[in-house]
Amino acid sequence: MPANAVNATPSAPLLSPIIVIPLAWFIPGGGHFLVGRKGRAAIVFVTVLATFLIGTAMRGPLFHPVDTGDVLSRLIQFGGYLGDLSSGLFYFLATFMGYGPPDVAGYSPDYGAKFIVAAGLLNILAVVDAYEICTRQKD
Repeated sequence: MPANAVNATPSAPLLSPIIVIPLAWFIPGGGHFLVGRKGRAAIVFVTVLATFLIGTAMRGPLFHPVDTGDVLSRLIQFGGYLGDLSSGLFYFLATFMGYGPPDVAGYSPDYGAKFIVAAGLLNILAVVDAYEICTRQKD
């Protein structure tokens, strides 16, 4: 066997994923901070925050699940709601502080809504990354 062969046995996780995943979702970058990746935690936090703030500065509306309309409209609204909710703390702060721009037509609010959802999707990627780091699937 070569001298530089990697041991095939999995090693123990750094921390329990049960702790890392909810923290990584609720506070963007929190999971990375918990596993000791402070630089990556700061990058994730600032990126998700900036994306969310750009969306709110463009007066993008938050999605809400609806019970009316056709199936495709309900699916789009629910998907957008999950994307918004994935921003974690920023979504809850925005709703708690009463963020609710008027429903106006135009390009800016439409793109703003996409930025808010994109912030949540970036946070989902960060949660997956923190999970892989804490279970030692990734360095």
